[in-house]
Amino acid sequence: MLIEKVKKFHIILASASPRRQEFFRKLGLDFEVRLKPIDEIFPNHLKRIDIADFLAKLKAKPFLAELKVNDLLITSDTVVWHKGTFLGKPEDEEQAYLMLKSMSGDWHEVITSVCFTRANDQRLVNSSTQVKFKDLTDEEIRYYIKEYKPFDKAGGYGIQDWIGLIGIEEIRGSYTNVVGLPTHLVYNALKEMID
Repeated sequence: MLIEKVKKFHIILASASPRRQEFFRKLGLDFEVRLKPIDEIFPNHLKRIDIADFLAKLKAKPFLAELKVNDLLITSDTVVWHKGTFLGKPEDEEQAYLMLKSMSGDWHEVITSVCFTRANDQRLVNSSTQVKFKDLTDEEIRYYIKEYKPFDKAGGYGIQDWIGLIGIEEIRGSYTNVVGLPTHLVYNALKEMID
């Protein structure tokens, strides 16, 4: 069983996301949250999965010099890709509004990359999910932004929030990936690294 085998490692989750932390608890994993600030800047030529991969690996860099033999660092990044455009975390209400308005009545792609780093090894997995919003009214978008303040979420929304309940018509792929962590891939990657 993974839960028993993983106990020989000291898992470090480098994420302030309460959603990712909750997923780790639900997977039955003991872990420490350790944070280091980083500028989430990527080269302009990168697209889709390459952006998420780059940022997940970038988040591991500040920890590399301090990892011990039994440490297992997990970093991740979620990006939203719509009509050839990267949608990150909105800086303010207007940016969140423009993001949600652009995705209204349309499909977009949510990509999460997860990087597993040990003192002498690094591994990357990623997941892509297609999500379709209904036609959102301005009133619905403004209400959501005012009440839920989704400024810490890629694309300016959380699927688990009110907007997800009333606005998402269809998804193709992993639901937990859209929340911010493809838990099935994390579980499988941990099993492969430990076996």
